[in-house]
Amino acid sequence: MVRSDHRAAQQIRDVRRRLAVQGPPRTRDRGRDFETVTLPERDCDLLRDLLVSERAETVGLAYASSALAIGEALVIVGLPHPRHVIIDPFQEGVWSNAGWDLLCAAGLDPIATLIPEPSSIALPQLVAGGLTAEAAFVDGSHRFHEVFVDLYFLRTIVRPGGLVVIDDDWTPSVRTAVHYYEQNLGWTAIPDAFAGGTRMPIGGDPRAGSVPRCRALRLPDPSFEPPFEEFCPF
Repeated sequence: MVRSDHRAAQQIRDVRRRLAVQGPPRTRDRGRDFETVTLPERDCDLLRDLLVSERAETVGLAYASSALAIGEALVIVGLPHPRHVIIDPFQEGVWSNAGWDLLCAAGLDPIATLIPEPSSIALPQLVAGGLTAEAAFVDGSHRFHEVFVDLYFLRTIVRPGGLVVIDDDWTPSVRTAVHYYEQNLGWTAIPDAFAGGTRMPIGGDPRAGSVPRCRALRLPDPSFEPPFEEFCPF
């Protein structure tokens, strides 16, 4: 168990600050890879604050910016048995364990479980195992069908009334998948959750309007299955 005290939280903040300033110790051989992939520090702060308010357990890791913010939230909340379930099939190979090593440096490995499988395989296994969570952070594949499948399983894992936070909501594939769950399954956006965060032009088109990079949605309580006759185009 991670203690909810100033020293534990400060250790995580120190690692987060070093990551934001210096970048990770290892990156892929691509220009500005870390800056492109990672969640910006301000958005991480907003994610942390949102999860603290929800007393959340969550999912997601690449270069560990968002995972560190999630871990900080769990420490601040001080849950009796905090648990951070992380799905990343590329952590060891593609990312050279950069994110996991940073989590360990922050002292978060006792509460973190890394599942090195694609989310389409890992999430149904978690459903079968009875995992429940107060919230989930989604930053996986941006292909429409894969985002849709992630959200399908997360609506079972995340408790009724819980949160699903989406990264890169400015991409058409992600926005379209999310829109189905809003139109047909009663998910509702929390409009101000990331109002002070990074903004991106929709579809990457500088002529288009901009939206927050991250978006938080609340699941309905109670949950429901709509009649198939009531399908709403999305």
